[in-house]
Amino acid sequence: MSTSPRTPAGLLSSALDQDPGRPLVTFYDDATGERVELSVATFANWTAKTANLLQDELATEPGDRLALLLPAHWQTAVWLLACSSAGVVADMAGDPAGASLVVAGPDTLEAARACGGERVALSLLPLGARFREQPEGFMDYAAEVPGQGDRFMPYAPVGPGDEFLRPPGGETLTGGEAVERALADAESLGLKAGSRVLSLRPYDSWDGLSAGLLAPLAVGGSVVLCRNPERLDSAGLGKRAEDERVTHTID
Repeated sequence: MSTSPRTPAGLLSSALDQDPGRPLVTFYDDATGERVELSVATFANWTAKTANLLQDELATEPGDRLALLLPAHWQTAVWLLACSSAGVVADMAGDPAGASLVVAGPDTLEAARACGGERVALSLLPLGARFREQPEGFMDYAAEVPGQGDRFMPYAPVGPGDEFLRPPGGETLTGGEAVERALADAESLGLKAGSRVLSLRPYDSWDGLSAGLLAPLAVGGSVVLCRNPERLDSAGLGKRAEDERVTHTID
């Protein structure tokens, strides 16, 4: 990726250059027992493949709006960075009827049908598995993304002044604005290089997106992202924090 480091995709590119083998996103789903750990290199590979899917298969252009109807999940994090790479605006929980395309999980497929553009569905099953039966009218992400290229080059440069993210209930942020806010959040939380953040927040606000991905990424940290954490008691969460060598817990 040749993106400016003052964009989220640029931050990922810098992390890949510095230490590709370190953990970046560790994901737990306490409803299924799933645990997935992605190194910087693995996460960057998923991001590149997804960005190629956006640019080539889905024929997106910079500035197109993508309604992202997904929960806090490692694949949601991948889509966010792929949008930054391709210059597509990630509209979290946005109205699919007004979007250029939509990406949905199994619980949001009906809402996603309001989109008149391309529709992509994620099963959110462990290990990124395919749907057992492909939803009608949707591309199955897990079936399409493996065949995409491992390196991504945007047809047009994506810079810090290009729109990147509309958090739920918030104003649209450029890539540069998102990085600046993430850096400010990291400072206020005391995060630094090597920090490991256990985030219990959903991706339903800027605070959740920042704690659960962008702030740790901005300073060279990593995140332990939890879905359905209410299924664990305090002792279980404490053990997870200990096992994962967490330095900061954000709920």
